[in-house]
Amino acid sequence: MQNQKTYVGINNDLNGGLTNIGRIILDARVFEIIDETETCEGWAISRLNNLQEQVNTEWDKYGLMVSQLPPALAERHKRIYGKAINKAKEAGWSGETETDDEG
Repeated sequence: MQNQKTYVGINNDLNGGLTNIGRIILDARVFEIIDETETCEGWAISRLNNLQEQVNTEWDKYGLMVSQLPPALAERHKRIYGKAINKAKEAGWSGETETDDEG
C-alpha cells in the first residue's frame, strides 16, 4: 500500500491546478461533492476516480453543458472557475495546452 500513487493536490498541480484532475476537483466543488477548501492532496488515484464518477453523474443531469446549469450552479461555476483561471494565469498557464492537438 505504501507504493500507491497519490495526488499532489490542486494547489501543487501543474498549470496552477488547471489539469484534468484539477478540473474534476473544481467541478466537484461546483456540485458541492467536496468542500471548496478541499485540495485532494494525498488522495489515492482510486479515490479521485470515484470523485470523477460522482462529478460525471452530476454533469449528466445537465447534458455536460454549463449553459444548462440552474442559475445558482451556473454562478457557482463562474466564480470557482474564474478564480481558478486567474490563479492558473498567474502561474503561467495560457490555455494553449488544451488546443495544442487541434488544428
